Amino acid sequence: MRELFSRIEDGEAVNIETEVDLEDEQELYPWLFSVFIKFGNIDENSDNFENFLETKESLIIALEYENMAKYAGARVKDDWNEFYFYAKSAKNLEVIVTKMLRDSGYKHESSAVKDAKWDFYHKNLYPTELEFHNIESDKIIFLLEEEGDELITPRDVEHYVSFDTATQKERFVQNALTCGFEFKDDISSEEFEHGVALIKLHTVVNEDVRRVVEELYELIKKEHGYYEGWSTILIANQS
Repeated sequence: MRELFSRIEDGEAVNIETEVDLEDEQELYPWLFSVFIKFGNIDENSDNFENFLETKESLIIALEYENMAKYAGARVKDDWNEFYFYAKSAKNLEVIVTKMLRDSGYKHESSAVKDAKWDFYHKNLYPTELEFHNIESDKIIFLLEEEGDELITPRDVEHYVSFDTATQKERFVQNALTCGFEFKDDISSEEFEHGVALIKLHTVVNEDVRRVVEELYELIKKEHGYYEGWSTILIANQS
């Protein structure tokens, strides 16, 4: 499954696409193969952008042919699109790329290095725990928007948190209350016994949700807990 997210590196935003279901493939594909394609700032609604996406998918199909390599993800920074694959061998990969991109008009570079532990994947492509939460938040916001939600309207948003012990949970709740969260209920399930639902009034605009989740996440990690997600009511757009 491919997931999209962004992170700040050296003060600049980097857009990242990653395949998150590759853990079982690591031992079979010890070579990291990188393809950098200079694309430039082109309107995402343009035909040129559609052509670029077709080139990207064709490249992935070609390198994955007969399980030569696995697509691991991509990074977009400045004018360069960086595509990363893990391969069984470095042999013939550059030949395939050169043949595919020869007449494309795109400037490109490629390289292959041994990365048996997949260090690059884990450090530069795979989302952190907090980034996974941001990805899930983006999906919820997208669904709300599709239903005509007035995202800018503040409403009570429930946030769910779990801990290994009751003491951790109690300390967390006290700290959260001082940061504007309200206690709603103790919760439990087969997965966790010491859970809690908190409420905070805020919009579900992406920036606000991320700010609140990151604030709460910091408090959770002080007590070694787990953020389980959030939910809210739909406020329909009446226009």
